[in-house]
Amino acid sequence: MKFHSLNNRSNQASFKEAVIAGIAPDKGLYFPESITPLSQDFFENIEELSNHEIAFRAIHQFVSDDIPDNALKEIISNTLDFDFPVVDIEENVATLELFHGPTMAFKDVGARFMANCLGYFSQGEKQDVTVLVATSGDTGGAVANGFLGVDGVQVLILYPSGKVSEIQEKQLTTLGQNIEAMEVDGVFDDCQRMVKTAFLDTEITDHKKLTSANSINVARWLPQLFYFLFAYKQAKSKGKEIVFSVPSGNFGNICAGMVAQKLGMPVKHFVASTNANDVVPKFMENGVYKPMASIATISNAMDVGDPSNFIRIRHLYKDDLGTLQKHLSSYSFTDKSTKVTMKAIHSKTGYVMDPHGAVGYLGLKEFQKSHPDTYGIFLETAHPVKFLDVVEETLGLTPQIPPQIKKVMNKDKKSISIATYEELKQFLLKH
Repeated sequence: MKFHSLNNRSNQASFKEAVIAGIAPDKGLYFPESITPLSQDFFENIEELSNHEIAFRAIHQFVSDDIPDNALKEIISNTLDFDFPVVDIEENVATLELFHGPTMAFKDVGARFMANCLGYFSQGEKQDVTVLVATSGDTGGAVANGFLGVDGVQVLILYPSGKVSEIQEKQLTTLGQNIEAMEVDGVFDDCQRMVKTAFLDTEITDHKKLTSANSINVARWLPQLFYFLFAYKQAKSKGKEIVFSVPSGNFGNICAGMVAQKLGMPVKHFVASTNANDVVPKFMENGVYKPMASIATISNAMDVGDPSNFIRIRHLYKDDLGTLQKHLSSYSFTDKSTKVTMKAIHSKTGYVMDPHGAVGYLGLKEFQKSHPDTYGIFLETAHPVKFLDVVEETLGLTPQIPPQIKKVMNKDKKSISIATYEELKQFLLKH
């Protein structure tokens, strides 16, 4: 299968080329040239399949030209060695917990899948690949952990100073080896802009092989469709129409879910739940896409004012707003309502949400006001301990610190402070 640039369909690449390039030469995101639905039998009998079998069959058409079946099965085995439980919260509302991996965030799946793919592709290569990634929170830790010690791959992570949680910062600044962290004087959008600029800077790319591990990279983005299928497998027996509500920042996660729908997953509707960064909710109302400067919130991983992956969603529905509205609703929520929800759910059920999951819950409940007979699944994208200050302040309790987090808390932070693209460029040219 070929992947084409969303800026120019004639710019095509194999899966391997798209993964290593990260972004197309014309700045466009890569997208599969076709999506062939899986058989009806696959979904009718999905309960009988293991998660590894589901993942293999779902991703196979996209990668099989470049990764033989045995290698793909090994990559999937290395990626998916933890659980993805759907936990009932109240009647017709459940959460898909995506925080049982090594860095306790949903991005563990994409980061590990991509790291294993790059490790496979780099076998026998003379030149190292440099992974350049911007993070608003969890991407950095997941990428750092996924790529740690991978031969032939160097990783440079840019994050906004003072705008990620202490645990998130520890997860991306304490590992060493082939992982470097850059603390940027700015917001996430500044980090993302620097990364995109570096990819198009021939003074760098003439000497270095750069790729991105943000969700703009197809190997980071696509495998996120796995856990939507795992959730469908668990919820199918409910006998109700299933709706997914996804806390959304850069919109890669929800877009992957929509690809699962295109593969034939019998889920009709998705809800993109955002914090104050409401570019997409406004677009869904008036059809005008107007990027904004990102606003800092307590759900910081969603503080994105120009979500890169929304163009992929528009492409999935042929850029037709009416068709998109049949499959997607989008709502924005304040920090105040997020905290009120965290308190209410904990008081009523004992369940401790992180602020991103709370935004997902709010979006689902908003949708269910007019669709009460649906079974809603909101994504709990990170463990609440990763947002300890918000959880402690809001709920007055301290969640038990899991072993994955304990092992980084006492390590020393090592980062390089920068304020301009030129500083990033000089670092890349010298190292």
